[in-house]
Amino acid sequence: MTSSCLDTTSDDLLPPPPTGWQTRVRAGGAAILFRHALARLPLRVEFPDGSVLGAGSRQEPLPRMIIRDAEAFYARLGQHGLIGFGESYTAGEWTATDPAAVLTVLAAQLPRLIPGALQRFRSLLPRPPAGEIGTAAQARSNIEHHYDLSNELFQLFLDETLTYSSALFTAPELAGGRARWEHLARAQQRKIDRLLDAAGVGPGTRLLEIGTGWGELALRAAARGARVHTVTLSARQLTLARARAAGYGEQVRVELCDYRDVRGEFDAIVSVEMIEAVGFRHWPAYFECLDRLLAPGGRVAVQAITMPDDRMRASRHTYTWIQKYIFPGGFLPSTEAIETTAARYTRLRVRERAGFGPHYAETLRLWRERFDSRAAEVGALGFDARFRRLWQFYLAYSEAGFRSGYLDVQHIVLDRTEEHP
Repeated sequence: MTSSCLDTTSDDLLPPPPTGWQTRVRAGGAAILFRHALARLPLRVEFPDGSVLGAGSRQEPLPRMIIRDAEAFYARLGQHGLIGFGESYTAGEWTATDPAAVLTVLAAQLPRLIPGALQRFRSLLPRPPAGEIGTAAQARSNIEHHYDLSNELFQLFLDETLTYSSALFTAPELAGGRARWEHLARAQQRKIDRLLDAAGVGPGTRLLEIGTGWGELALRAAARGARVHTVTLSARQLTLARARAAGYGEQVRVELCDYRDVRGEFDAIVSVEMIEAVGFRHWPAYFECLDRLLAPGGRVAVQAITMPDDRMRASRHTYTWIQKYIFPGGFLPSTEAIETTAARYTRLRVRERAGFGPHYAETLRLWRERFDSRAAEVGALGFDARFRRLWQFYLAYSEAGFRSGYLDVQHIVLDRTEEHP
């Protein structure tokens, strides 16, 4: 089946390198900054003229970044900063033997790569387009941009549970620091079970799931005897999730619905990696909805990707590569932001939280390796080589965030403290 969203890989959305005298000036400045920053990092950066850059340029093995077109690379970097860095990879102007390893080194040093004097000009960087801010009217188009690409595409690199969020491995499964593909499905189910346990889901529980995915959590909750109402803004996810849940009849209700439009009362609410799509302007409304929908004595269990609070505050008005090409309207919260927003606007309070970022790094590595190994099948669905490089960068970029510790993923449980002495 050919995707209907192939315009995401069109030349219009990946512009050619900029030109002109201003571009040359900016490119020259970018070259100076890049060479200065990379000279002290444990990378091997190879240029077309045979020159090599990096603190470990004479040591092996080191992550290799291979510049194929230095002029175009610096032009994009000078014009669009980190967005240009990702665009240059998609265009094939630079590559890497292991892009996740290169990006992990850069992610670990990200706050220090740009001189402090230049960071004061952050306000001059592009802002997120108004059309991508996650209002009720815009949220669906933001979700469709990513999740409605093609169910068949996601089926190529996800495990049989079709779970598109971090797995939770056991210590033996992570022995040696590398999880194996055959462990992934069980690790995804373990993650889901931990969330359901935290929310107190059992026989007769009225459960609301915000963000259906392809239905695995709803199925596992129903198998416990819960009555599940799960909502999504993805039409393609809706279709497949309904098909998977058909055997449970009215016990599982899958609805195309914005979380702000849900009505009713629920004993438990679970939401897995959905808060990232809400956008910081709408966090108050998100938590107000949770508070309004939760029955007395109930609990909320959220799986959230988080970033350090200082970095979150510094970047909340910045337009990033991942927002432009992968998740329009998305923004990652900090744990402090979750706690303070819930406390300021609702009766909900964070009861417990547990981080497992290294597990996400391994989940993403498994997805990335699977995606790369099935490149021909991805192409057969109608996704061109440029799209495949875009997604290679996305998966490696995300993996690097968790592997470097720049990002975390957490299980956060909220309730009304006065109802749980």
